[in-house]
Amino acid sequence: MRRMEEGERSPLLSQAAAGQEQHFTMNSSLPLSHPGPAVQDDQVEAWDCPCCPGTEAQAWRKAWAPSRPLSTWSSCVKYLIFLCNFLFSVLALLALAAGLWGLSVKGSLGNDWGRPLPPDPMLGLMLGGLAVSAVSLAGCLGALCENSCLLRCFCGALLACLLLEALLGALVGAFWGPLQAGLEHILRVAIIHYQDDPDLRFLLDQVQLGLRCCGAASYQDWQQNLSFNCSSPGVQACSLPASCCINPQEGGDVVNTQCGFGVLHLDEDAAGRVVYLQGCGPTLQRWLRENMWAVGCTAVTIFLIQGTQLLLAIWLLKALAAQKVAKDIEPDPWELPAPPCPLGRDEKEPPCRLSSRALTSQG
Repeated sequence: MRRMEEGERSPLLSQAAAGQEQHFTMNSSLPLSHPGPAVQDDQVEAWDCPCCPGTEAQAWRKAWAPSRPLSTWSSCVKYLIFLCNFLFSVLALLALAAGLWGLSVKGSLGNDWGRPLPPDPMLGLMLGGLAVSAVSLAGCLGALCENSCLLRCFCGALLACLLLEALLGALVGAFWGPLQAGLEHILRVAIIHYQDDPDLRFLLDQVQLGLRCCGAASYQDWQQNLSFNCSSPGVQACSLPASCCINPQEGGDVVNTQCGFGVLHLDEDAAGRVVYLQGCGPTLQRWLRENMWAVGCTAVTIFLIQGTQLLLAIWLLKALAAQKVAKDIEPDPWELPAPPCPLGRDEKEPPCRLSSRALTSQG
């Protein structure tokens, strides 16, 4: 009788197993919108195959699940960072384009190194525009896309800029006296190379016209220029640039470029009626002392703007980190159910879900 019972139960067991396999196939083809209990991590690790039920849908849902929205204050910080850096990036890109245009027109990109004067100002404009545009674009895109990596790069660059500016300010304050004394030396070098660079000539002319001065210490410093020296065979011998003249336009609308011709031949009283006798070194030092507060306030304002952007970026990074933590611990109500357990399951197999028919058979 025991053999007959076993023989009679074996077809039933096979039918039940077949029913379980059919039920398992139907469950595995359920749409993503079918609700059910979440797939546990130990189940996914135990299956360890991309074709197992639920693992592919779970990975897809985790990758494309909508993130939790930021708070109102965090959203305001996000768009404030975006707008500020967008403005700075536009200005920096314009400076970069101007620097590249100036270098291409003059063709002086590789010809300014190794000279006694600093390289072309257009090169500094290009490098500054490139650096500022890179940092601003990192902050702009990092805030708009809520990208923590770009925001960290933006914070690191801002922190480095703040440290360098603080170090530069400390050095200027510590060596203010020697720097003022070095202004005359810089002006003398600029006078010697006056005809070598049109940008240098323009800057020196603007300094002499704006400060109403001539030369470094006095108008006689132009003797150091080979073209204006009295021993020069050229037509500009014993002359001065038009920017040294008291009235360079001489009542007209066009600058008289010959207003300083032959002035170095004259005595000091006669020359004082035509050109400025005082050098630009003492005048520039006096101008810096009078406008030190304006220069300092400008530097402090730039420092505060950068520091505020750094604090806002750190705030946004903390908000994004909190958003990620909340997303990780939040349960997903749309996970696929676990696969059903076959009959005769071994205890070493991964966890599964028992159907009502299997529970009845085991009971």
